[in-house]
Amino acid sequence: QVRLVESGGGLVQDGGSLRLSCAASGRTFSSYAMGWFRQAPGKEREFVAAIRWSGGSTLYADSVKGRFTISRDNAKNTVYLRMNSLKPEDTAVYYCAADQIYGSNWYQGSMDYWGKGTLVTVSS
Repeated sequence: QVRLVESGGGLVQDGGSLRLSCAASGRTFSSYAMGWFRQAPGKEREFVAAIRWSGGSTLYADSVKGRFTISRDNAKNTVYLRMNSLKPEDTAVYYCAADQIYGSNWYQGSMDYWGKGTLVTVSS
């Protein structure tokens, strides 16, 4: 079992930045691919970014490429999402996820473990 707890959400102005964190506990964190999804009001949950267990490879949704950066610190059992140049359309609940597989499965969204989410609101 892996427990994921997100933090770092909040209210930020258009063009601002935030860094989300996801602390993992339970099974060996470093053996899992980690990533982020988001769900805006009235919309389906969508993939944002993922990172291989080693940190050597990353995936991003087209909508966040060049603005968001995912990273991980296996010594701290934590994955991060740095979000720059935020836009009102980035407003959503952001969820951390873990899966033993890294690849196209992340675009499909069927992950092994999920956090409860943290709200990010970008005001215009």
